[in-house]
Amino acid sequence: MGCQIHAAITTVGHYLPETRLTNADLSKMVDTTDDWIHTRTGIKERRILPDQKRATSYMAARAGKEILRKRGIEPEEIDVIIIATVTPDMFFPATACLVQAELGATGAWGFDLSAACSGFLFALNTGAGFIESGRAEKVLVIGADKMSSITDYTDRTTCVLFGDAAAGVLLEPVNDGCGLIDSVLHTDGRGWESLCMLGGGSLNPPTHDTVDRKMHYIHQDGRAVFKVAVKGMADVAAEIMERNQLTGDDIRYLVPHQANQRIIDAVARRMDLDPNRVMLNISKYGNTTAATIPLCLNDWENELKKEDNIVIAAFGGGFTWGATYLRWAYDSVTEDV
Repeated sequence: MGCQIHAAITTVGHYLPETRLTNADLSKMVDTTDDWIHTRTGIKERRILPDQKRATSYMAARAGKEILRKRGIEPEEIDVIIIATVTPDMFFPATACLVQAELGATGAWGFDLSAACSGFLFALNTGAGFIESGRAEKVLVIGADKMSSITDYTDRTTCVLFGDAAAGVLLEPVNDGCGLIDSVLHTDGRGWESLCMLGGGSLNPPTHDTVDRKMHYIHQDGRAVFKVAVKGMADVAAEIMERNQLTGDDIRYLVPHQANQRIIDAVARRMDLDPNRVMLNISKYGNTTAATIPLCLNDWENELKKEDNIVIAAFGGGFTWGATYLRWAYDSVTEDV
């Protein structure tokens, strides 16, 4: 174990817009109430980036700058930048290119990864591959989405769910048994119509008709997504524990995608996990898509100790879902690796 190279999270960072959109605010926009939203989702408020001149790269770059500051390294030391997002600033160049320029990471190459709410989990595993193969020493993985840019604020079934944010991690090699240990990842494109944005791509390029038909907003069949998300996240979380001979008592924290409180509760029950060992911030931020998992890691960083067992689980459009088991690599209070 001591000789094997693993990719370890060595720093976390985030960016949250200052503007808060509360359930009370939404009740003035659509037919809903604070109680209706909170009871069904667990959300009380979410952050919104209202400035139309600032987009996903703005948030991602600020999360990246915080990571660099906390780790005490220069931007030129970064080898690879991976941005998980479904709200890129534009089709091309990739948001990673804009972030690379803003950070001044002149030695880095990068790209965007699109897997909806599973985006950060997929990007984390992709970044780990560069570390484990020896092709990179420092990989910046950031989940960032300006969900307000594709949310229809006249649709009460979706506008209550999403918020804007960016958060990420730095991956570096370790050989002490910590880092990413195992993953189970899945894609099933047969369910794509239940969670998608139909307009904007090569199938339905922007026209007056696509705009009038609101095809550039999130479409979600809530019941269908809820059903498969509960089973998908619970199954992979249970599988990753079985494969690594872990029990609920062995897990320091479950880090679930923050989509719905009821989904998270179901996953924790399947893992036989004490609710106090489930990272939750959905009430404060809502569903920030690719940013939810690293936001949790950021919020709980000071609670984590080296060699803590962590299970990350996510489900998103595609359908995409998966779980990763990692051992935390540093005592977070001191920010030491």
